[in-house]
This record gives sequence, structure tokens and C-alpha cells, in this order.
Amino acid sequence: MDSRPHLDRPQLLGVFRQLKHGVTLVWATSRGLSFALGILSLVAGVLPAGAAWVGKLIVDAVVHAAETGSAEDQRTALTWVVVELGLVALLAGAQRGLGTCQQLLRALLGQRVNEMILEKALTLDLAAFEDSELYDRMTRARREASHRPLSLVMRSFQLAQHSFSLIAYSGLLLQLSAWALAVLVVAAIPSFFVETRFSADAFRLFTWRAPETRKQNYLEVLLAREDFAKEVKLFDLGPVFLDRYREIFRDLYAEDRTLTLRRGAWGFVLSLLSTVAFYGAYAWIVLETAAKRITLGDMTMYLLVFKQGQAALASLLASIGGMYEDSLYLSNLYEYLEYQAPDDGGSATEGPKPGDGIRFEGVSFTYPGAETPALQEVSLHLRPGRKLALVGENGAGKTTLIKLLTRLYRPTEGRILLDGLELDAWDADILRKRVGVIFQDFVRYQLAAGENVGVGDVRGFSDPERWQAAAEKGMAHDFIGRLPKGYQTQLGRWFEDGQELSLGQWQKIALSRAFMRDEADLLVLDEPTASMDAEAEATVFERFGRLAADKMVILISHRFSTVRMADEIIVIEHGRVTERGTHETLVQQGGRYAHLFALQAAGYR
Repeated sequence: MDSRPHLDRPQLLGVFRQLKHGVTLVWATSRGLSFALGILSLVAGVLPAGAAWVGKLIVDAVVHAAETGSAEDQRTALTWVVVELGLVALLAGAQRGLGTCQQLLRALLGQRVNEMILEKALTLDLAAFEDSELYDRMTRARREASHRPLSLVMRSFQLAQHSFSLIAYSGLLLQLSAWALAVLVVAAIPSFFVETRFSADAFRLFTWRAPETRKQNYLEVLLAREDFAKEVKLFDLGPVFLDRYREIFRDLYAEDRTLTLRRGAWGFVLSLLSTVAFYGAYAWIVLETAAKRITLGDMTMYLLVFKQGQAALASLLASIGGMYEDSLYLSNLYEYLEYQAPDDGGSATEGPKPGDGIRFEGVSFTYPGAETPALQEVSLHLRPGRKLALVGENGAGKTTLIKLLTRLYRPTEGRILLDGLELDAWDADILRKRVGVIFQDFVRYQLAAGENVGVGDVRGFSDPERWQAAAEKGMAHDFIGRLPKGYQTQLGRWFEDGQELSLGQWQKIALSRAFMRDEADLLVLDEPTASMDAEAEATVFERFGRLAADKMVILISHRFSTVRMADEIIVIEHGRVTERGTHETLVQQGGRYAHLFALQAAGYR
């Protein structure tokens, strides 16, 4: 069965539905420019027929003046020339105005659509960002939808414009013969259906190849970004990735070439049909003139009207086909925008048991599409002023537990409570203010040093005093002060005068972000000192212990010198809690923790 889209009734209805979306979007972007487009389209549609009629009057007036030799008849002919000049000038102004309005709207609309796409992205949860299908939707929306709304609306205006022109041309052609109008219409229809079919095929290719396009984009990033450059060069990966990039292009190009050649061949054949129809009408009109059944002016007008009518009808049908094509692409945008993200939570600002802290009760979680649970039946309780350490191998489920705690994911089973109230019932903004998190894969923003600290709390993003206070607590203040412009120094190498930091310095920047959250009573540190030397690590945790004495702290670390500061240590293996207790009790038990501690301690002997 052919799965390619055809222009059936439901899809035609889809065109009008997307047209409504497009018109609404363009109108909301600029009412003034939208109104101007409508008026100018009407003017540009009617004037060509008027100019053709005046052209007939000029020829007839010239013939008549030549026969009579009258000065009055000559002035009449010249008057019609001036009238045609005025109409042509007005038409040129309308067409120039249309082009100007389109150019201005294109810039405004492209920005507006990109804003809509990014605004929608802000509402998505983490699971949505890890969904490849949704990523494909976003990719398709961003590639085409920024100009398709304007194209759809412009084609609708062009449809109206060419309709006005065609009505006027039809009225003139009917004076000659109804058959002339019939030939005009019949010659244009085959080309319309073929173009519509190829538009559907082009859209199908565009839709199916979104994953390949994302792979190409990713390979471009690998080859052109400084954070990948070291390994790409050292491991000589450049030629491998470039070959893969070329291979994807070759596959895509082969499909494009086939479609383009078929479209071009059929377009040529059908254009010959239109040309034959025009010259058939041309011969008919010449014979009618030679037989003196119409005047020379009539002949000039009919030839012009038939040619322009043929162009207007072809443009009208092309506008309909183009609207169909635009509506297909625009559906990608609204398919993405209409994606329903899970409810972001409740509205509670406090729990029924203030000071009860965090509770995990039989929490299990399985990632979407995975078969094995990442966490299974985890239960724990952390009160204010207490510090909890999570220990386990990579992939054991430690970071997954943190993602659940910060409500980036929802548990598959069980529940998580803060002050006696489930996390889903909390207002999202209130919950985020109470939690400060530094992940192991923290972001190194290509921003000023102070702003890199300020991202820890958006309310202090531009507050130098808070930057400095947080950086002092995170031990970043001293080296930031030695940068060329201090807290205003551009970090990273993407932009002019950017300064790159060591991994340890970046980690201190990230640690400082946690201290930007003055209201946070829960601090989560995921390998916060992995890139620091032993002396810096000891200093950080000594200071951290004092500054976070009254807060809940969850610490993930592979260094046992770090986790010893915790009031309780939990060992996670394959998503399950297998041991819990203090450092001393776990060492005495001789279990997994004791084994790992002994291995690490042996390295220092």
C-alpha cells in the first residue's frame, strides 16, 4: 500500500486548519504589516487586467488616429498611454510594497517562531529531552517552521491576488469565446496535480530523515567544537567522523537527486502542454483578426490576457499546491507545540511536618524504554542538619536518585516526601529554591565568570555582591580575582578575549553556584571535588561542613576520605540499597563498603 500523502479531503481540511494557525501567527506578529499585505495583494491582483484593457484601447486609438489623422484622436491615444503608465507605476509600487512587507515580516516571524519553540522547550521535563522522537519533532520544527507560516499566509494572499486577476481575465476572454477560457483552465490542471504529488514526496523525505539530519549536526559539533578537539586530534578521529558525515550526505543526496530529476522531467513535459495550448490560442486569435472579426487592439489584448491568464492560473494552482506543502511542514511546528508535558506539580509552599526533611519510601524507577530498573525499593530518611553519603560503582543508581529527588523524574513506584508532603504536591519554584544541586557533569557556560556563579540562582544572576559572597564560600574568589577582568572576565574560548579554566577551577565555580541559593536547606553534591587536588578537597569540605551545618546534605563521591564526614553512608548496588551506617560500622561489617575502602586505602600505603 502506498503510504505517501495525497491531496485528499482530510488533508485539504488540514490545509485550512494550518492556514488558520498561520494567519493567526502572522497577525499576532504584526497587524500593520499583515493589513498592508492584504491591501497590496488586492491592488496587485486587479491592476494587470486593467493595464491589459488600457493596452487594447491604446492600439485601437492608434489605428483610429492613423486612419483619421485627427489631432484630437492622437491626443486620445496619448491620454491612454499616460493612463497605462500610471497603472504600471502603481502596479510596480504595489509589488515593491509586497516585497518590503514580506521581508520585514519574515524577520519578525522567524524570531517569533523560534521563541515559541524555545518557550515550549522550557516547559518540557528531562524525560522529554531524552526522547529521540520528540527531539526529531523539534529538529523538523526548527528547520522549516520559521519561514513556513509566512509562506503559507503569503500564498493565501497570492491565491486571492491571482483569483482577482483570473476573474478579470476571464471576463475579457469570455468576450472572445468560452472555449478560450476552457483551454486556459484544462492546460494548467495536470501540472498542478503533479506538483502537489511531488510536494508530498518531498515532505515525506524531510520527515523520515530527521534522525539522519541530527546525526549530521552532531558530527559537525564533534569536528568543530573546542571541547572535543583534543580527543578528535589525539585519536585521529577527524577522518573517521568526516567520512561518516559524507556518507550520510550521500544517502540523503541520492534521494534528493531522484526526486529532483523526476520533478524536473514531469515539469518539462507538462510545461510543453501549456506552451502548445498558448500557441493554439495564438493561432486562433490571429485567424480571427485576419478575418476581421476582431480588431487589432482586440488581438493585442486577447494575446496578452491569454498569456497573463495562463500565468495567473498557473500561479493560482501553484499557490494552492504550495499552501498544501507549507501546511505539511507547519504541522510539524504545531505537532511539537501541542506536545503535552506532564503536569509540573502542585501549589504547596510548605509541608504538614516542617523539619521532617526528606523521605524515600519504597522508591523504584525505570527509565523510559529500559527493561531493568535503575532504582529498586529505596527507602531513606534525611533530617535537617544531617549529611548523607551515597557510595557505589558507576551506574549503580546514585545520580538517578538525585534526579528523582529534584523532580527531574517521577518515581515509577513508591513516593518521595519533603516535610511530610509528596514532591508532586509542591510548587515547582518553591521546591527548586529549597534545593541546591551540583551535578558531576555541570555546565561550563560561555559567560562572564560572575554570571557563571550567578546561574546558581537566577535572582542573583546579575548581582556582583552575591557572586563574590558565593565564590568565597566555594573557594573560587581568589582565582577569579586574578583573571584579567575579575568577575567580568569572559570564560571559555567561544568568544573574544575568553579565558579557559582548569577542571579544578571550573569545579570551584560550580561549587560556588550551590552557595548562591541562600534559601536552600538541601544541598546535593555529585562528585563535587573530583577534579581537585587532595589539599583543595580537604579545605573545601572543612569549609563546607561549617557553612552547611544546619542544612540537609547529600554527597556522592568515590573518595572515602570525603564520605567519612557523613552522618550516614548508604551503599547502592544495581539500584538497591545493600548497606547503610557510619564509616566505622560499615568497616566493621566487612561488606562491600569495607572492601572498597580497603582497596582505596591500599593505594596510599
